Amino acid sequence: MATTDRAKTLGELKASGYKVLPVREEMRKNLIAKIRTGETLFPGIHGYEDTVIPHVVNAILAGQDIIFLGERGQAKSRIIRALTSLLDEATPILAGCEIPEDPYAPISQAGRDIIATEGDAAAITWLPRDSRYGEKLATPDITIADLIGEVDPIKVAEGRYLADELTIHYGLIPRTNRGIFCINELPDLAERIQVGLLNIMEERDVQIRGYRIRLALDVFIVASANPEDYTNRGRIITPLKDRYGAQIRTHYPTRIEHEMDIMDAEHHPAPADFKVTVPPYMKEVIAEVSRLARKSPDVNQRSGVSVRASIANYESLLANAMRRSIVTEEDVVVPRVSDLPYIIPSLSGKVEFETVEDGREEQIIEKLIQGAIVAVFNRTFNLGELEPAVNRFKSGLAVEVGELTPSEAYVRLAEQVEGLGDAVAKAGGSGSPAETAAAVEFILEGLHLNKRLNKDRVGGKIQYRG
Repeated sequence: MATTDRAKTLGELKASGYKVLPVREEMRKNLIAKIRTGETLFPGIHGYEDTVIPHVVNAILAGQDIIFLGERGQAKSRIIRALTSLLDEATPILAGCEIPEDPYAPISQAGRDIIATEGDAAAITWLPRDSRYGEKLATPDITIADLIGEVDPIKVAEGRYLADELTIHYGLIPRTNRGIFCINELPDLAERIQVGLLNIMEERDVQIRGYRIRLALDVFIVASANPEDYTNRGRIITPLKDRYGAQIRTHYPTRIEHEMDIMDAEHHPAPADFKVTVPPYMKEVIAEVSRLARKSPDVNQRSGVSVRASIANYESLLANAMRRSIVTEEDVVVPRVSDLPYIIPSLSGKVEFETVEDGREEQIIEKLIQGAIVAVFNRTFNLGELEPAVNRFKSGLAVEVGELTPSEAYVRLAEQVEGLGDAVAKAGGSGSPAETAAAVEFILEGLHLNKRLNKDRVGGKIQYRG
């Protein structure tokens, strides 16, 4: 229905033949239409095409409430918020009601009174899909009043009786009637509040200050939780756990390409006046650091290593490369291996370490960076093809590099050392002097980590020798 053709009164809505579907049926109808047309269901979600998304689709087709279980940074909230795309562009509601009301079947006393008084002349407004979503982070101090409602003393002071439903100030869930409501970190909700949520989901009644209200809310309830809290600590009352029809487990990217896609999509880009070129191997190193951290015994795996760690590390890498381009007055921003130490502050704030001695966290991160470099290097090169370059170093060549070394110095080095130019070309470093510099550093560090070159720190620079 076009915006200009939308009904403005209940009578016009009836005359148009418009049917108001329950939220679950509305979502199912739109999901089926998207599947039939081949439309991407959840744009911006990477790596879940064959795992999580099919389960989400099945849950919606089945009309089931969903709880997403997963560690931090696994796109749980993003998927939940994307569910609004399965709602109609807008839905009609009664004007003048405290909660969104189906004009054909209002559930509150205020809504019923409007229909009884005004009939077909009752005003209609159209609620856009983005306004049909509600969200609350569960904390121990949440009350029934926050989620469901409370008696409003001002309304009582105006002369209404406590038993009058019109004295109630509704909470977040009733105010999301005809929509989707999400509770993040469900296990942190106090048990007595979970009981109230249970009534909303199953019995569809509300008890406020001992006054029971039959409130047949039409809400799609979604929740998120950390698996450890949800399954091991017994912090969810069993009846509430039983009410969620689908329990869907999220995960970190299973393929490094997916992690890189997320980094590309989510990082803060450089200012428009900077030309940024990121070699694929540098992007892969950043993603590999996170993958190795998720397997490291020195990192607390219960808290996880969020994809946000990869994004923050990527931003830090680009920031130092940008700083170099400003200092050296180069016109292209290209990150190098010598920029990688600058991801230590960003990664330190994103992971929890197992009990370690003070100051060892930095050593753990340096080890992760080295492991990532050597893994990506060995996927890119065969050591045999770099033997001519290694022999040149064995004959006495030594070079100094550093984060502020001008790119032209690396170009001259690539031209002088046999075999190095070909390796640079294979790494894709022939586009500009800055790209050549990045490729040379990557190759030298890869050879060092494979024990083919020695490496010494000389002041603020690094020397590679045979």
